[in-house]
This record gives sequence, structure tokens and C-alpha cells, in this order.
Amino acid sequence: MKTTILAVLLFVVGLVLIIKGGDFFVDGSSWIAEKSGIPKFIIGATIVSIGTTMPEMITSIVGTAEGQIGLAIGNAIGSVTANTAMILAISIIAIPAVIKRKDYWFKSILLMGITLLLFLFLLNQKMGIIEGIVCLLMIVVFIAENIHASKVQSQVETLVKPTNDEKMVEESKEENSSRVENFYEQKTELDLTSNIENVEEDSKERNPKLETFWQIFKFIFGAAAIYFGSVFLVDSGTTLATKIGISEAVIGLTLVAIGTSLPELVTTITAIIKKQSSLSLGNIVGANIIDMAVILPVCSFIAGGTLIPDTTQTSYLDLPVCLIVMMIAFIPSLIRGKFSRWQGILMLTIYIAYLVILFTNAIPFQVN
Repeated sequence: MKTTILAVLLFVVGLVLIIKGGDFFVDGSSWIAEKSGIPKFIIGATIVSIGTTMPEMITSIVGTAEGQIGLAIGNAIGSVTANTAMILAISIIAIPAVIKRKDYWFKSILLMGITLLLFLFLLNQKMGIIEGIVCLLMIVVFIAENIHASKVQSQVETLVKPTNDEKMVEESKEENSSRVENFYEQKTELDLTSNIENVEEDSKERNPKLETFWQIFKFIFGAAAIYFGSVFLVDSGTTLATKIGISEAVIGLTLVAIGTSLPELVTTITAIIKKQSSLSLGNIVGANIIDMAVILPVCSFIAGGTLIPDTTQTSYLDLPVCLIVMMIAFIPSLIRGKFSRWQGILMLTIYIAYLVILFTNAIPFQVN
């Protein structure tokens, strides 16, 4: 009993460390990259995108290094399935969103293509070096497209800015007469505001060392928190699997996968509460691409060049379900230019049925 309680406690502590560590790591690494002179569009397209998937990545890497292959593979695939069939589904049900197809068609097709490739690669129950390299090439394509898209957006904003400035000048001219009339009445208030702003600026200028220390601390603490949180998560997840009597793969596909996807879930709930018209679909798709194209290949390298799932469940249930919910989410949306509630309801229904199959062991799979 004490062992189970300790395992649950460590599991929760691991999740907290991973989630908060991920936030700190992204903030710190982005600040360091910006200070080093790396353009912002490259930071957003690469460092932030990869940083948001660090919890899943480190958890699977630690699991593979400790010999928990089922948990590692389950976490990688399960996180993508949870992101799509649970998080995205909940968002679509709450707020059906219109999308710009030109912004998402490439990433959506790339994600489905990578998932299909993984399904084909693992039909023979193993992933070798060649398959891993092919998947990593896909992530290079993704990052290159991200950088190109971000650069184009940056150029567009630069071209639009003068027009906005001109509008501001015109608006300023219209307000000048009234401001002149009230100048003396407002002088005291304006001086006070100016003083406050100067104090704030002076405060910032007086503490550059403190800011540098804080950002470096966030980077180091974030990386350490992700690592140790992943260790706690893997060890406690393995213990819970043994106590409950279910496989490590199921723990990875459910508890660990959903746990490492909590940041996306919280973001989605926040968007729903604020009644936003659409989700940041690009972030979800981008995180899924990195999960699928990076985690399993890296795990295969750590495993000695060949990654072998514990059972045939990965090939004949987990990946097919993942691919099906992706097709339901993206294909109709790319054709029609919007998400519909029926897509969210169908995906969530499939996900619930999938979880029932996992926990009841309704379909027996061969052990490799």
C-alpha cells in the first residue's frame, strides 16, 4: 500500500516538474537565443516548437534508457493520439473553428504522412536505423518550412507597418486640437505618468544582471526539472503498471501520455473559457509532428539501432487509431476550410472506446 501511494505521489511530482520545467526551459532558451542574435522567427519556428515537446521526448528517452520500451513507445504515440482525439476534439465540440487552409495543409499532410510511414515501418515489429533516418529527414523538412513561413510572415508585417504608422499619424492629427486645448489641465497627469515610466525603465536598466541570472536559472532549472520529472514519471509509471496489473505500454499510452499533454489541454480549456474563435492548430500539429518524427527514431538509436515494441498492439491498434483520428480531424477540415462538431464528437467517441479496449484488454495481442 505504501509503495502504491509513494508511486502515485512521485507520478504527480513528476508531472508538475515536467510541466513547469517545460515552461521555464522554453522561456530561458528563447531569451538566450534572442540575446545571441538569432532572429525571432527562427526562435519561434525551432526552439519554441521543440521546447514544447521536451516533456514527451525526455520521458520516452529516459524510458528507453531504463529498458521500459513499452512505456516509451506508448508515451510517444499516446501523446499524439491524446492531443488529437481528446484535446483538439474538446476544442472543436466547444468552438467549431474556421481555418485558413493555406496555413495548415502542408503541416497536416506531413503529420498524416509521418504517421502512415511509422505504421508501415512497424508492421514488421521493429524500427531500424534506416527508418529512423527517414523520419528525422521529415522533421528537417518541417523545420525548414516553419522557418520559411515565419520569414514570409515577418516580411509581410514589415511591409504593412508603414501603412499602420500612417494611419496612426492621421489619427494623431485629428486629436491634436483637443489635446492642445486641454494641455495645461493634463500637464500634471502627463508628468506623473512620464515619471512612473522613467522609474520603470531605470529599474529595468539597473537590473540587467538580475534579468540575465533569472533567465539562465530558468533554462538550467527547466532542463533539470524535465529530466528528473521524466525519471519520476517513468519509474512511478512502471511501479503502478505492476501494482495495477496492466502493461507498461498501457500506462504510457494513457497516464503518461495524457500527463505530458496537460499543457496543451490547459491551453485549450483557457481558449474555450475566453470564447476564442479558433485554437492554435499550428501548435498542436507541430507538436505532433515532432513527437512522431523525432521521439521514436531517437529511442531506436538509444536502444542500439533497433526499436522493438513489446507487443503487436503498437502496429495493429495504437498507430491505426492515431492515424484514423488524424484523418477525421484534418481531411474534412482541409476540404471545407473549417472544423465541425461532428468531427470532435466522433474523435472523442473513438478515443473513449480506445481507452476502454486498453484497460479491459478486450483485444489480445501477441507479445514480441
